[in-house]
Amino acid sequence: MHEHSLSNWQHKHDFSAGNARGERRTLYVLVLTAVTMVVEVVAGTVFGSMALLADGWHMGTHVAAFMIAIFAYRYARKNAANPAYSFGTGKVSVLGGFASAIALAVVALMMLVESMQRIIDPHMIQFNDAIAVASLGLVINLVSALLLKDEHHHQHDHDHDHHDHDHNLRAAYMHVLADALTSVLAIVALLSGKYFGWNWLDPLMGIVGAVIITRWSYGLLKQTGPILLDGSIDLRYQSEVCKTLEQDGDNRVSDIHIWKVGANHYAAIISLVTHFPKAPEYYKQLLLDFDRLSHVTIEVNVCEDEAGEVSQKLSARD
Repeated sequence: MHEHSLSNWQHKHDFSAGNARGERRTLYVLVLTAVTMVVEVVAGTVFGSMALLADGWHMGTHVAAFMIAIFAYRYARKNAANPAYSFGTGKVSVLGGFASAIALAVVALMMLVESMQRIIDPHMIQFNDAIAVASLGLVINLVSALLLKDEHHHQHDHDHDHHDHDHNLRAAYMHVLADALTSVLAIVALLSGKYFGWNWLDPLMGIVGAVIITRWSYGLLKQTGPILLDGSIDLRYQSEVCKTLEQDGDNRVSDIHIWKVGANHYAAIISLVTHFPKAPEYYKQLLLDFDRLSHVTIEVNVCEDEAGEVSQKLSARD
């Protein structure tokens, strides 16, 4: 029985991108949006304003998205060391971003359906009330955007240097931008209808907004989907890893897998074939410059002779 502690050979599997500041600001936006939603729904019910009710329930979809974001942050942090997750909870924030992207698509679909109905069956528009509601929504969205903007840009600058991506924060920011966009388009359309009689512009702007939001949603899905499906790293990076290992001695890479285990962390399993084997730690040292690799397993296959009799395998986990 091996009596020595294994702590020196064991490694953490916490690949979650902690972002306490982003979580805190998302919570502020959640509260602000939820309060506005309640005020608009109550006011719409009391005063019989469909515009207020529609905007209130529209904001409710974004409240749900922000709740997903907060849940993802807290779940990832709480279960970071949970052994039930082989590679930690690094993908929880990515999953939150994916779910929010779906919510964005639902919002766009609702906008499209409502706009098409308004084209087929035009409704009388109470311009003053509707403009007031849209203006209120825009103010709330601008405040929310200011809360998330600095953190989003700070994260973006950090991304450039360290390949970090908080898809959860990006999704929340996209929801704020989507709301702001719909408010701006609504104000333009309503002012045009009030002063120029262009009532047809109101549903048309709704369709334009739905198309733009759908595009944002698709972009976020393209970013998060491959990560959730263990998409491989780009071929150029993988080729550089192989080249670095094969330039040392007579090493040949027989098998390689590099995939994301978090928003900004990659794991790698690499099999080598060589006549002059060294300890796995030696090969890991060759890959130190590849800072995107956070968890590396090296398997060394020793060529006994040309017939390739029994191979010896040494493994190391990082």
